[in-house]
Amino acid sequence: MATGIRDKVAIIGMGCSHFGERWNDGPEQLMVEAFTECLQDAGIEKTDIQAAWFGSCFDEVGVGKSALPVSLALRLPNISVTRVENYCASGTEAFRGAVYAVASGAYDIALAIGVEKLKDIGYGGLPEFSTAMGTLNQLWMANFTAPGGFAMLATSYAAKYGLDMNEVKRAMAHVSVKSHANGALNPKAHLRKPVTEEQVLNAPQIAYPLGLFDCCGVSDGSACAIVTTPEIAKSLGKKDIITVKALQLSLSNGTEFAYDWDGDHFVTTSKASAEAYKEAGIKNPREEISMMEVHDCFSITELVTMEDLHISERGKAPKDIMDGFYDLDGKVPCQVDGGLKCFGHPIGASGLRMLYEMYLQLLGRAGDRQVKDPKYGLTHNLGGFPFLNVCSIAIIGKQDV
Repeated sequence: MATGIRDKVAIIGMGCSHFGERWNDGPEQLMVEAFTECLQDAGIEKTDIQAAWFGSCFDEVGVGKSALPVSLALRLPNISVTRVENYCASGTEAFRGAVYAVASGAYDIALAIGVEKLKDIGYGGLPEFSTAMGTLNQLWMANFTAPGGFAMLATSYAAKYGLDMNEVKRAMAHVSVKSHANGALNPKAHLRKPVTEEQVLNAPQIAYPLGLFDCCGVSDGSACAIVTTPEIAKSLGKKDIITVKALQLSLSNGTEFAYDWDGDHFVTTSKASAEAYKEAGIKNPREEISMMEVHDCFSITELVTMEDLHISERGKAPKDIMDGFYDLDGKVPCQVDGGLKCFGHPIGASGLRMLYEMYLQLLGRAGDRQVKDPKYGLTHNLGGFPFLNVCSIAIIGKQDV
C-alpha cells in the first residue's frame, strides 16, 4: 500500500542564481551559477551525482527540446538527464522526478535543476500563446491574455463573497507591498525596492482591477537541488537534515467549465494541498505551516491561493491579509523571499527557487528575512489559467518534525 514520500528523501544542497535581466548570460551560465552553489552546499563531488532531472518550459527559446545542454554546461559525468515540462510547475516537476528516483531506490543521489531565459523572447510577458499553446489558442483563446484571465478571477471573487472591489484592491495592494518589502531584503531578487500602498493603487491599469504592481515581472534565472536518502545525508555529516514531507500534483479535468464553479478559486490547488497535508501528517495547516512561497503571478492569485491552501477561510483572505497574518512577522509569512513579484517568473526555475528559500529558512540562513523557528515550508506552483491549470504542492521540513 502506498505510504507517500514523507521523510524518505533529504535535500543536501541547493543553489540559486541571481534573478534579473541577465542579458549577457545564457541559460548555461545561469545553470552553472546555481549548480556551483548547490554542489558546494551539498559537500559532494560532481561524480557522486547519478542522475538528473531538468525543468524548462519553452523550448522555442533557451536550451531547446533536449536535456543535452544541461549535461554539457555542467559537465555531468555521462549520466542520465531527463528534461521535463509542466507549465509553471516545470521546476517542481524536475524536483519531483529526482525525489521519486531516490525514494524508489533507483539512485542514491540525484540532481534537480531548472532554468528559463525569458528576457530574450522579445515580449513584455510570457511568449505569445499562439506559440506556447498552438492550435488550442488559435481555435478559442485567440484574444486571451494572462492579465485578462486573472483579472476575471478578481471580479469573480468579489462577486462570490459580496465584497466591495475597493476592499479587494486594497488587500491586493497589501499583498504587493508585503512582497516588495521582503524582496528588498533579498540580494538575489530582481526587484529590490519597497513600494507603498498608494503607489500600488495609483499605478497604471493592466487589466482591471490589476494594476502594474499587481503583476509579476519577466526575469531570467536558475535554481537547483541535490537530493539523497536521510541515511546518506547523515553519513555525509549533515547535522540539520531537511526532508521532503509531501509532493502532490493536480491537473484540471474540466470541472472548472461546469456550472458548479464560480470562477473564484483554483480547484486544483484545493485538491493538491489537501492531499499534501495528508501525506505530510498536517492536521491544521493554519497552525502548523510556518511559511509559504505561493504562485503570485498576480496579486489576486496569491490572495485566492491563501484560501485554496485551507489557511484562510473562504471569503476571509482579505481580512487576514490586512491584519498582517501573511506579513514577514505574521503567523504564516507568505513570499518571504519576495515571491514571483520580486523575482519574476523564469518558469523552469521558479518552483526550485521557492524551495531554495524554504530550505534556507529551515536551516536559519535567511539573514534579515529569517522566520523564527520554522517547522514546515510550503511551496505552490500554478501553471495555466484559472479555468485550465496544473498545480504542484511541496512541503519540506526538518527530519525530526
